Amino acid sequence: MKPFSVNVHHIPSKIKQIVHAVSMAIDNGGLKPHSKLPSINDFSKTYHYGRDTVEKAYRELIEEGYVYAVPAKGYYVVGRKDKKLKILLIFNKLSSYKKITYYSFIDTLQDKAVVDLQVHHYDVRRLEEILEANMGKYHYYVIMPHFFHKTSKKQYLKVLKTIPASQLMMLDKNVPELGKSHMSVYQDFKKDIHDVLESSVKLLKKYNRLIIVFPFQSNHPRDIIEGCFEFCLKHQKTFAVISSLDKELPQAGTAYIVTAESDLAQLIKKSKDANLQPGKNVGIISFNETVLKELLEITVITTDFEAMGKTAALMLLNKEAKQVKNPFRMIVRKSL
Repeated sequence: MKPFSVNVHHIPSKIKQIVHAVSMAIDNGGLKPHSKLPSINDFSKTYHYGRDTVEKAYRELIEEGYVYAVPAKGYYVVGRKDKKLKILLIFNKLSSYKKITYYSFIDTLQDKAVVDLQVHHYDVRRLEEILEANMGKYHYYVIMPHFFHKTSKKQYLKVLKTIPASQLMMLDKNVPELGKSHMSVYQDFKKDIHDVLESSVKLLKKYNRLIIVFPFQSNHPRDIIEGCFEFCLKHQKTFAVISSLDKELPQAGTAYIVTAESDLAQLIKKSKDANLQPGKNVGIISFNETVLKELLEITVITTDFEAMGKTAALMLLNKEAKQVKNPFRMIVRKSL
């Protein structure tokens, strides 16, 4: 039986492939301290690497402190160089909500991990560059897979599949095409928004029209639109999607869902100018909670960003390869 798996073709150098496989097996506890590694000849035959390549890889492992050599006996495992997990966290963007997730993630890991943060800015090519520069340097890669709407599924799946499933975690959005071997803490955007609207169907009864303000350049998941549409279809409400409020005059009997903070401010002002009172003759629902929205008594729909970070960290610490749906809720206030 092979003591570990060398399946790291995403690393171009054959020497680095061996170093990565052996060091990760040591770090993850698959190879115990002072256990003997296969001889150079045995490794070469078993894993189909050239003898010189294996010898250079073993030499590098010795230099990095993972392995020691005993003359005339062979190569042995020193043990983990650093018991801390090395995690690369890659967000799609920086925001106040991402900050909550980040600090919850860090606080839960405490001193058990070192976390580096990078941002791909919705660009799958930028994500690919980040991964190419960092592959083999981390135990886990935690990624928010939100990309420009024009990005095809084939494009981002190709990039995500360069990461071994056992080292991959999807955060905020699930990618079922990756199978069940990876970790995931996600929102189900379509179902989540449909379900929270259903939970407040009595409050929404006084509104015969639902409009979602969805700036297409913001790259929010379009599943949100589908969930709203299904709710309106079921309850026979008129439904519309607009990209901005510039040409919109708020009307009585309409409930608005806004995804951007700037649109919320504009909607409040326009409603006031039209002598409409939120919660009475016009409804306002905003995405994601803030202190200001609480003070203004704005109804919000939000995932639990703190829970997302905590759950992700605990799954990594416990090595739980599973997919967990993050809590999502509506906080009803006077604006509805």
